[in-house]
Amino acid sequence: MTFQRARTDEQRSLRRRQILDTAAAMLTEMPVAGLSLNELSRRVGLAKANVLRYFESREAVLLDLLGAEVADWIADLERAPLPGPGVPQERGDLLADLLASSMARRPVLCDLLGAQGAVLEQNISTEVAIQHKRRAMKSLRALTALTRRHLPELTDDDAASLTATTLLMAMSAWQCSRPSPAMLAAYASDPELAAMRLEFTDAVRRATAVTASGLLARQ
Repeated sequence: MTFQRARTDEQRSLRRRQILDTAAAMLTEMPVAGLSLNELSRRVGLAKANVLRYFESREAVLLDLLGAEVADWIADLERAPLPGPGVPQERGDLLADLLASSMARRPVLCDLLGAQGAVLEQNISTEVAIQHKRRAMKSLRALTALTRRHLPELTDDDAASLTATTLLMAMSAWQCSRPSPAMLAAYASDPELAAMRLEFTDAVRRATAVTASGLLARQ
């Protein structure tokens, strides 16, 4: 392929979209740790130096992709029907199930979230960090508003705390629920050990439901 530099804003936007779409497709085949800038460049059909014209690093690509994945997830959540006027704790359990199950259906989102602090937020400039955090703040506000629509009994601060707990649990649980071959063999060798294996959806659901119950009890 002969490289042609994008010269208009529309061409640059299309080139960025091509890079992001290629990275997203790669993450359906491999974890975040396996995605290299060299392989991304090869699949896009550009030299690595040309990819770096649009994103300053591999991490910058993945942060942009994380923002898009979170936005798509929130859009899906907002289309979900609200529960009826039942007991607040029951609505809290329904919200916990909605959040946990919807995240479990989005492994790329979960993998990016799990790598956010230790990987994605490294090797980036201050400018990219500011853009990322501002986008994250916007997403947190949207998730907090969604939480309050399901649980209007909560204050804004408590709804924000519930949202943060869910996300933090998901970040940790995703990594812990992906055992190595050696750990899988250990679990298979002994039922007592197998009971220690973490299941992502259940862990996030339980943490969210228990936190919601505690926050409601404080009202």
